[in-house]
Amino acid sequence: MSTVFLLLSCLLFKNVFALPGSFWHITDQHWDPTYKLTDDPNLVCASSSQRPAATAGLFGDYVCDSPWHLINSSVYAMKNILPDPDFILWTGDDTPHVPNEDLGEEAVLSIIGNLTHILKQVFPKTKVYSALGNHDYHPKNQLPGGPNNMYDQIAEMWKDWLDPESQRTFKKGGYYTEKLLNRVGFRMLVLNTNLYYRQNELTTNIDDPAEQFSWADRVLTEAAKNKEKVYIIGHIPPGLFEKKRSTTWFTPKFNKMYVDLIQKHHSVVLGQFFGHHHTDSFRMFYSNGSPISAMFLSPGVTPWKTTLPGVVDGANNPGIRVFEYDTQTLLVKDVVTYYLNLTHANAVSERWEKEYRLTESFRVPDASPSSMHQILELIAKDPCYLQKYYDFNSVSYDLTECDSDCRVDHVCAAREVDFMSYEECVVKEGATAIYAGFLPLLSVALSLMLANR
Repeated sequence: MSTVFLLLSCLLFKNVFALPGSFWHITDQHWDPTYKLTDDPNLVCASSSQRPAATAGLFGDYVCDSPWHLINSSVYAMKNILPDPDFILWTGDDTPHVPNEDLGEEAVLSIIGNLTHILKQVFPKTKVYSALGNHDYHPKNQLPGGPNNMYDQIAEMWKDWLDPESQRTFKKGGYYTEKLLNRVGFRMLVLNTNLYYRQNELTTNIDDPAEQFSWADRVLTEAAKNKEKVYIIGHIPPGLFEKKRSTTWFTPKFNKMYVDLIQKHHSVVLGQFFGHHHTDSFRMFYSNGSPISAMFLSPGVTPWKTTLPGVVDGANNPGIRVFEYDTQTLLVKDVVTYYLNLTHANAVSERWEKEYRLTESFRVPDASPSSMHQILELIAKDPCYLQKYYDFNSVSYDLTECDSDCRVDHVCAAREVDFMSYEECVVKEGATAIYAGFLPLLSVALSLMLANR
């Protein structure tokens, strides 16, 4: 009897007091091998798009992609901060923002190989779940929905991280699934969302490129039958870009298919982790008004200032991120972002430091969908929390005021992944902003009228 009681007590203790797990998420490293310090700011890097790198230093410049010194610094910062993570998420975009003619297939593969090597060198015993970015192919953005040489070559580079079935599906379409940490009940789903990119001319007119949607639907259906919990990772996220109104990445049909996939399988999806934006943001998924899933968009390592027309001063400080999670349920418990102030690093010294912890900064108990919904409501209603979120969005680079239009862009991008719902949100929130701005003027006018009576 005492033995049975002891076993039950141990099981109860394990479930109640289970230690949280931790993993890294890195994305958008964009290594520029041409970066060099020179007296001519126009010759510092090819990725500047002919913009002068006036503040170039050892760790980079805001108009350039990452020099190797920054890549090296970020990976060793990961090792110093959390030397033994449960696993690493690596969501792509390894090559610089330069024209296709300045790269080539061999150059792209070489860059991916070098970044793969440093991760293996610094974290030799850590499982890495790696996804392709739209810059991890030649020509960029044009990732095919079928077998090709580059998928084969990258699968070979990543063979230490991929089981045989993962290698097979990766070679087919750049995607795969595995048991998370080889544990029963947990699963990782790695998507090639570049197939849905509106700039991908190879897949626009295909109903289901590489049959990835039908495959993902089967995987998630089986996960539900087997009582598995799933993390989904990819590079390009669905929805809209928060820094430029109405800017989409997916084509409309693929965006709807992704939203439908999450709506159908949200009960098994415990987290979604993407990159591409270089910014720090999140996206909510709802069903009948209730939050059902959250997507985390992690900041990039590259500080590169986007050349996307209409984006004002769209650079960021280099960022890396730790997720803490419940090892029994896969619930995301917290998010901790670390960053390098590039100006300070170049002028004084290298210093990777904690930028913020999600639960502390936004006063929520965890990073569950309900908590992320609370954060969205705070951002939407409280100017102080809006500004805090806005500062974090560029990894403490752009500290200007987030005005009423800025608020609409960020709130609607986070709230509505569906394209039509987003546009409706912009109209509604824009009207709210106008009304809120009109109220003080109305109050003053009434006061003057009463005073003159």
